Amino acid sequence: MDLVPALEEPLQQPLKAVLGPATAKVMAEHLGLHSVGDLLHHYPRRYEERGQLTHLADLPMDEHVTVVAQVADARLHTFASPRAPRGKGQRLEVTITDGSGRLQLVFFGNGVHKPHKELLPGTRAMFSGKVSLFNRRLQLAHPAYELLRGADDEAVETWAGALIPLYPATAKLESWKIAKAIQTVLPSAQEAIDPLPQSLREGRGLLPLPEALLKIHRPHTKADIADAQARLKWDEAFVLQVALARRRHADAQLPAVPRKPAPDGLLTAFDDRLPFTLTEGQQKVSREIFDDLATDHPMHRLLQGEVGSGKTMVALRAMLAVVDAGGQAALLAPTEVLAQQHHRSVVEMMGELAEGGMLGGSEHATKVVLLTGSMGTAARRQAMLDLVTGEAGIVIGTHALIEDKVQFHDLGLVVVDEQHRFGVEQRDALRGKGKQPPHLLVMTATPIPRTVAMTVFGDLDTSVLDQLPAGRSPIASHVVPAADKPHFLSRAWERVREEVENGHQAYVVCPRIGDDVDEAADPKKSARKKSPEDEAEKRPPLAVLDVADQLAKGPLSGLRVEVLHGRMHPDDKDAVMRRFAAGETHVLVATTVIEVGVNVPNATAMVIMDADRFGVSQLHQLRGRVGRGSAPGLCLLVSEMPEASAARQRLNAVASMLDGFELSRIDLEQRREGDVLGQAQSGARTSLRVLAVIEDEEIIAQARAEATAVVEADPELTAFPGLRTALDALLDEEREQYLEKG
Repeated sequence: MDLVPALEEPLQQPLKAVLGPATAKVMAEHLGLHSVGDLLHHYPRRYEERGQLTHLADLPMDEHVTVVAQVADARLHTFASPRAPRGKGQRLEVTITDGSGRLQLVFFGNGVHKPHKELLPGTRAMFSGKVSLFNRRLQLAHPAYELLRGADDEAVETWAGALIPLYPATAKLESWKIAKAIQTVLPSAQEAIDPLPQSLREGRGLLPLPEALLKIHRPHTKADIADAQARLKWDEAFVLQVALARRRHADAQLPAVPRKPAPDGLLTAFDDRLPFTLTEGQQKVSREIFDDLATDHPMHRLLQGEVGSGKTMVALRAMLAVVDAGGQAALLAPTEVLAQQHHRSVVEMMGELAEGGMLGGSEHATKVVLLTGSMGTAARRQAMLDLVTGEAGIVIGTHALIEDKVQFHDLGLVVVDEQHRFGVEQRDALRGKGKQPPHLLVMTATPIPRTVAMTVFGDLDTSVLDQLPAGRSPIASHVVPAADKPHFLSRAWERVREEVENGHQAYVVCPRIGDDVDEAADPKKSARKKSPEDEAEKRPPLAVLDVADQLAKGPLSGLRVEVLHGRMHPDDKDAVMRRFAAGETHVLVATTVIEVGVNVPNATAMVIMDADRFGVSQLHQLRGRVGRGSAPGLCLLVSEMPEASAARQRLNAVASMLDGFELSRIDLEQRREGDVLGQAQSGARTSLRVLAVIEDEEIIAQARAEATAVVEADPELTAFPGLRTALDALLDEEREQYLEKG
């Protein structure tokens, strides 16, 4: 749809390049900017004020100032330095005066050539920079300057008062070069077609798009910036919510087979043999799911649960209900370790109900099969046969389930565990295996703030489990400052020994495996160590193989220590997990492969090495692996970061708080939104440019309501050509990114 020709114009094309080829190439490769429209939507990160004009007589220290003055003299000095040992270093000192006082400017290295030619005595110019003190004299180091050739006073005032946009830049393209490029294409902003329906824009008092683009790149006042941002936030929120609303609308039109459990079937038999009662939360969420399963269009539900809140139990009951109703259920897990773990725990929970077609199986029993990429050919063939004949009611597997060769007899429900590891397309590929679209339940143990759920999972209805099952113990968490107080770390290992002596087990988690040369930090870089924070950052992260070896020979000698990481052969991983689950291993030294789903109730302690290298939500996830039985859990966060560092404050927050939803807000505030929105719509322009999903909760909620109303009234958006164009751009990018990921 060629509605925006001026904005679709490539920045680099053979006949009529908008920018120079070198600049256009860097923009495409490093910033992902290919067209005039892309460049106009590359918004400033912040704005600098040159400051009002200041007299040299009253310059404030450490502030950014702009002065108009005349060059009194300029001298070029050469000197010896570590970088230029043979006296080849250059320093240009320029003295300027405005009649009220004098000020020294200094330029070094290659930065001396241009000012040496231009700042000749008698030249009048504007200078802008930060005032510092050197040898008891005020100076500006490397100031920006603009020569005034017969300029009038008004031009001086305008230049000094301007807000300077600072853009997200790269080492190969500075912010001011991007600003120049944007000024070149800014006239095209007049041709930008507005995606917001006119009634919405006027009803909310938002600027038209061309005006917003002009004001974000060339603001005269701070109010201009605020108005432009308010408008552009609405664009991002609304277009994304329309995409999600259309997806919801399309899903609601699909037919599905209603799946109602038989009155005295598999589900009843399973519930009868449960040794405990479900929590109120589990019962409520189960009712929501069963109501959805009974309808004739597909369920699309997100099940969020705190670590250890019993999501797997809720999902299993949903799967059993579908099997009861004659269908099959598939559980898609992100890793082989997790798929094996799920398979083991489901078979254990079901007992003889999982022995369909076998001697000793119950009359209601079904078969539960595992399907992963690394299974032997014979086992794999048998699993696929059980699926296509309908012998297996439940299959648990990894991405291997998505492969074309895998066929189902009658797929009725797809459960996706840890949704943030899967894109929408993978979800759809599995759903495409049903004769009619199957019902979909997406689970995540990463608590997600409401706005993120609306932004990332906006095509799903949400259920939340925030109640822990009875008998779960609280987890005590503490930060262990290994650099400041080494004896605290010694005490941590003593605590691990005490837990083992009391019949329990422990995890030690490290950020790295340690069998790969490339993983180590660059030795050249680590040679330039500065602050303790830098040192802790520069050191390569601690590795599983090294730490396990040191512990087995040192503080944990005599205990059975094993390792687990992602590069091990799947059979070896499974064997290690089985030994740990059986209590044969005392301490498991692992990477984050144990982050989700691993359930060993006897494990009570966890020591996380280099805890500052993990995100807040990830630490909360890891911590949820302990305290799963009746004994209290202990989580020790080991870090070498200094007390005052941001990393330590983050760890203190994790240690002091067990509420995953609150922690996820902190996590989100500390990271770029793009990370959180990660594989959201499988990468659909997730790097929201001006919308902040925590701060702009209200805009997102309002945009969702407006988008739903627009799509319900006009699903094809025939009355909104501008909105369709914006949507096509968003979804094109989504498809492109998905294909790039392969």
